[in-house]
Amino acid sequence: QVSLVESGGGLVQPGGSLRLSCAASGNIFSILSMAWYRQAPGKQRELVASTTNDGETSYKDSVKGRFTISTDNYRFLFLQMNNLQPEDTVVYYCSARHPVNNYWGQGTQVPVSS
Repeated sequence: QVSLVESGGGLVQPGGSLRLSCAASGNIFSILSMAWYRQAPGKQRELVASTTNDGETSYKDSVKGRFTISTDNYRFLFLQMNNLQPEDTVVYYCSARHPVNNYWGQGTQVPVSS
């Protein structure tokens, strides 16, 4: 069992920056990879960025060069978001891929408003 708790969401203006954090607890030693997803109202949840503990990362095309994912041995997962745009205004979810199950946090809202 893995528990994930996100934090760091909040109102930001276009062009601004925000850092999301996700604290993992429980059986983190069996985690295979971690990722950030996001979901807009009425749309499917989409993968934003993923990382393994040895530093292998991947990003959704629209966030490349603006977002950076990192992890501290899967104890924490971070997402540094720069140059935020109105289309980034969604709920962000932390996820951990485990041999038995995929785990999700409760989500954190990132409103981008002028």
